[in-house]
Amino acid sequence: MPPFDELLYAGSAVHYPSGRMPYPSALADALRGELGLDGSGRLLDVGCGPGPLTTLLAPLFAEATGIDADADMIGVARAAAPAISWRRLHAEELPADLGTFRVVTFAQSFHWMDRELVARRVRPMIEPGGAWVHVSAATHRGLPGSAVPWDRMDALVAAYLGPVRRAGRGLLPDGTPGGEEEIMRAAGYRGPARLPITGGDVFNRTADDIVSSVFSLSSSAPHLFAERLGDFEAELRGILRQASPSGLFAERRGAVEAVVWRP
Repeated sequence: MPPFDELLYAGSAVHYPSGRMPYPSALADALRGELGLDGSGRLLDVGCGPGPLTTLLAPLFAEATGIDADADMIGVARAAAPAISWRRLHAEELPADLGTFRVVTFAQSFHWMDRELVARRVRPMIEPGGAWVHVSAATHRGLPGSAVPWDRMDALVAAYLGPVRRAGRGLLPDGTPGGEEEIMRAAGYRGPARLPITGGDVFNRTADDIVSSVFSLSSSAPHLFAERLGDFEAELRGILRQASPSGLFAERRGAVEAVVWRP
């Protein structure tokens, strides 16, 4: 895995809070039950972005820390939740000076890292009886069949940026890497325990929310469009107006899964 690309989410941080649907409270309930969380111990959220998972889980711990390599993401997180400790830090730099934690979480972030290195470095940071939790979800868009014209929007992104998925300065012709279970076992973890969280909650989203959801993605981050950003956004909003003249959309959140590993 190459070093973190500082352009990966350039310009996306301000779009993330409104463009992404929140993680469900049922996720916190499931982790509380599985891990016996009681308001004690420390949480570390790695690749936290602007902190949606960190802030959801923080009340289950005595102390919470979120780290991310993107300065803008940390800035947005700090402004929204100043009581939480936020650090700009690459996951590959762990353990840094952070100490040990009851739970370490990764949400839609581990695939961007040097996974073998990070898995090894995090393991001694987890306290006895603690856990690593990987949360998988697609929070920028809902289940198929909503009124949001995602197919047309995806086609518009491809028309501007090309058919191969963009990511920072590079391309991802095969998507993000898999094989996480093999990596975790090789690094000395046991498990996993899988906690599926049923989706289906309906969110009423505005055209502005949907535009932000597109710009919250690494594959369509604002910087990728360069001088054509304004043209792209105008066409995107035109597609949304055609789909819903009122500018309102109802979208069902998809399922979320927490995968728990123990050292």
